[in-house]
Amino acid sequence: MSLFNIKDYHVQDDTDSTAAIQQAIDDCEKAGGGTVYIPSGTYQTGPFALKSNMTLYLDAGTVLSFTDDFERYPVVKTRWSGYVCYGFMPLIFGENVTNVAIKGDGVIDGNGQAWWKVNAQLRKGENFQSPKTEEIAEANKDFTEPADTNLVEWSSQFLRPPVIQFFEAEHVTISGVTVKNSPFWNTHLVFCDNVSIQNVTFQNPSDTPNGDGLDIDSCQNVRISACHFDVGDDCVVLKSGINQDGRHYGVPTKNVTVTNCTMHHGHGGVVFGSENSGGIENVTVTNCIFDGTDRGIRIKTNRERGSYIRNILVQNIMMDNVLCPIAINSFYRHGVSKSNPELLDAAPVAVTEKTPIVEHINISHITARNCRAAAGFIYGLPEMPVRKVTIEHVTLEMTLDETVPGGEPDMVREVINMAGEGIFAKYVEDLRFHHVEVKQRKGAALQLHNAKRIKIDELTSTNQNEQEPVLIYEDTEELHLTGHESNLQKAGEI
Repeated sequence: MSLFNIKDYHVQDDTDSTAAIQQAIDDCEKAGGGTVYIPSGTYQTGPFALKSNMTLYLDAGTVLSFTDDFERYPVVKTRWSGYVCYGFMPLIFGENVTNVAIKGDGVIDGNGQAWWKVNAQLRKGENFQSPKTEEIAEANKDFTEPADTNLVEWSSQFLRPPVIQFFEAEHVTISGVTVKNSPFWNTHLVFCDNVSIQNVTFQNPSDTPNGDGLDIDSCQNVRISACHFDVGDDCVVLKSGINQDGRHYGVPTKNVTVTNCTMHHGHGGVVFGSENSGGIENVTVTNCIFDGTDRGIRIKTNRERGSYIRNILVQNIMMDNVLCPIAINSFYRHGVSKSNPELLDAAPVAVTEKTPIVEHINISHITARNCRAAAGFIYGLPEMPVRKVTIEHVTLEMTLDETVPGGEPDMVREVINMAGEGIFAKYVEDLRFHHVEVKQRKGAALQLHNAKRIKIDELTSTNQNEQEPVLIYEDTEELHLTGHESNLQKAGEI
């Protein structure tokens, strides 16, 4: 095995190591492959690029500490918030590479604080401009699609980078390391095939803007296992490009497994979308723990995304202290064109290539306790209901503490605030509940609105209020109920 120890490249303590690391990587490539070894110690560095047939190995006690000097980051082609465009180079970048790995027990620190500060300025309406953002703007001058959205950074072209990004790569492995304090998303894989991510710790402060843990974006054959997430946004996110740009590339995320992971804090445990315009399908999520994530399993899309989210299997999940354990939302109100009010209109619109399809979702053997807003939330489109969802062998318990605030189970066209309530479903078809227990603090165990072909087999409510019905429904067709009479006698209609 060819080993390239960066200590052999005259790295000095308290000096910049970028040139030494990149030279070791380039020498490894020239030798036909091998391992670039970074022994224990703290190394100040700027961005660098990985090459094919190599392993970057960080020994225990190693810290790669990245610069926050924005001008040191070259402008590269990337995918940013769903759009293929130009932006700051990711801190560790692997473009058009194959058979490449990042391994070890070391820490990769993105030092994102300065990047977050600029984002906060932009959110306040303040301006930011630098030679590098002007260079990015020049590279993106012919790309105008995002200008009509609510992306806060597009006008400034301060398009923050992830810590790690693989772009158009094959046979990628990330194992053992800790990745933290990302300027933007933590780790981002785009147009990749055959990916293994295992035993990785993803860390971002709770207030990190857009501080996702792991974003899988138009990738196939991905295995994620035994990872830990404690981040400021979604933990694991599956995406495939946004709107017309995403449909133009048309590369789905498919054949993905997420297993044996722990999610401690974050906006969502495992999230699908909202950038799903290339399609998302054939995904399993199993044997995970979500502790303190806002939502547990979350699917979100809207009238601009089009394509599909389908063939999703979720089972054996334990959740605690989540806002809403299951949220499926085709009417997501963020990331839509500001100039088109039809996108958030309550009336049905014509079905086109922009209409998203959400179907064939199977969720089973879930236990969720101390939930705050709703036990579940499913909201389709009037012109394209969410279809063929099965929820079975599930226990969903709301917190009984009335001082704990609720909130929005998900961000649909209108604001729906809930607290301690059951499952809410609107614009759904072929929805099946089997052995579902709901312990709500108030209201019905299940509300159905604009629903069709609903089958309920053993829906149990443990609400202590005898006056509350188990089921409330309106504008519902072909409702089939089976189970113990005691579970159904409270059923009512509004």
